[in-house]
Amino acid sequence: MKQSISLLASATLAVTLAAGAMAAPKTFVYCSDANPEGFNPVFYTLPTTFDASSRTLFNRLVEFERGGTTIVPGLAESWSVSADGRTYTFKLRRGVKFHQRKDFRASRDFNADDIVFSINRQLKDSHPYHNVGGKSYDYFNSMGMGNLLASVEKLDDYSVRFQLNFADPTFLANMAMDFGSIMSSEYADAMMADGTPEQFDKTPIGTGPFILARYRKGSVIRYVAHHAYWEGRPALDYLVFSITPDAKVRNAKLHAGECHLIPDPADPVDLAALRQNSRIKVLESNRLDVGYLAFNVQKAPFDNPLVRQALNMATNKEAILAAVYQAAGTLAKNPIPPAMWSYTDKLVDYDYDPKAAKALLTEAGFPNGFATDLWAMPVERRYNPNGRRMAEMMQQDWAKIGVRANIVSYRWPEYLERSKNGEHDTAMFGWTSDNGDPDHFLYELLGCDSSNNRAFWCNEAFQTLIEAAQVTTDFDARSALYKEAQAIVKAAAPWIPLAHSVVFQPMRTNVTGYQVSPFGGHDFYQVHLVEKWVDMAQSSTKGRVQPSMDTIAQAAEPPGTVLGD
Repeated sequence: MKQSISLLASATLAVTLAAGAMAAPKTFVYCSDANPEGFNPVFYTLPTTFDASSRTLFNRLVEFERGGTTIVPGLAESWSVSADGRTYTFKLRRGVKFHQRKDFRASRDFNADDIVFSINRQLKDSHPYHNVGGKSYDYFNSMGMGNLLASVEKLDDYSVRFQLNFADPTFLANMAMDFGSIMSSEYADAMMADGTPEQFDKTPIGTGPFILARYRKGSVIRYVAHHAYWEGRPALDYLVFSITPDAKVRNAKLHAGECHLIPDPADPVDLAALRQNSRIKVLESNRLDVGYLAFNVQKAPFDNPLVRQALNMATNKEAILAAVYQAAGTLAKNPIPPAMWSYTDKLVDYDYDPKAAKALLTEAGFPNGFATDLWAMPVERRYNPNGRRMAEMMQQDWAKIGVRANIVSYRWPEYLERSKNGEHDTAMFGWTSDNGDPDHFLYELLGCDSSNNRAFWCNEAFQTLIEAAQVTTDFDARSALYKEAQAIVKAAAPWIPLAHSVVFQPMRTNVTGYQVSPFGGHDFYQVHLVEKWVDMAQSSTKGRVQPSMDTIAQAAEPPGTVLGD
């Protein structure tokens, strides 16, 4: 089989070189880091799976704008919300086509039946597809959707109503998440009638920009453009995921021109080498995360805001950023990241000023400092790549104002459990957003009744603001409330906000239209190639490895083997 594909690729290459008048199909190769867990995103939680499924094959009622966090229309053209915030009515987009495959061809366009099916499958235990496949709906349930949704009702073919058990303005953001992917109820009915309902999840049919053509585990996923896609036909003809678990091999492939794009490299050395290649460009963007140190304000002396402010001023965050993040982070001053809506840049961070910090500590009643424990994160995360090193640097900084920090750590599960019980004086933590909504940071991390509030800080004015933001659906009003809430946090200083991690996206310079997602996923719909794939293979090879014929074979798909058209 390998030989026949290679022969086909040879013939394709020869014809393309000989026939300048014929435009070669545009094939984009993404060197992914792992196999997907499957192709129905409602069952899974890993970004690798979402790249291969929800972001290529499906759409949702509403979407996050590409490269941002703002909610924009998707399969719903518009929506309205009741005065009490508990009823959402969506007007659906007409003329949206499902993928047409040789094993199933839809007889109708997308409509309200598909919304009701896709959500109720996850919501209702009694749904005929709820137990098909024997998997659970962890992501749907972890976002509280099972408790939030009372019902989903079809009003007519192009109108659907969601009834909530309580008002929740994060509902729209949650519906833009991967578990909100909409699937064909007609296809589900057909597979159930054939006695093969499990096939529905194995060979999915969606409305997204690409159609799944072939998957070979551990090797390759191939997609073909959905020509009838409702946003317009993709610029790419074929999309190929070349599954490459080894980061060094992925880097080598990008250097060689054997793939157009790779995941964010974790090693700063690899990133530096990629930047040196004139055929590679590196885009970057802030992730939706934050790394921070929480003061346990229920314990003295951290119940005193002057002490907390002094330690903010005593911590050299610039030095920590350089040593620990090594250019893979940006300084944090607020509890939410800059890429998130409602972030305010008007707040002034505490300057690194040991002399002023010492004076403030004296004013707080601690002229000779004090002793405390400093808990260091025992695991590596993007928002904190090296907790031990960070703790050592903070220990040195605090010593300059007389604060004697004893570094403590535990295994990660024990660390989380002990800190949940309030055993820490100060401890490092971090958070990454799932839904792009500020509530997911401000309430989850600093709300009075949140189990994730490891500062144990409870401020009445702050709580009033975030609770008001939870019951209004007016975007501008919510944004204003969250900006005011950030100012309260800055003054009270229950944390030392340390850094936000940066996502780096290396790609070949002939790639245009790609937008870096703050969520870290990959969307290929708007991607263009300004050169043909074979032109890349024929370009100057000085300092690079020539792509092999097997590599070009992986980018070719014989017309007879594509499962969709």
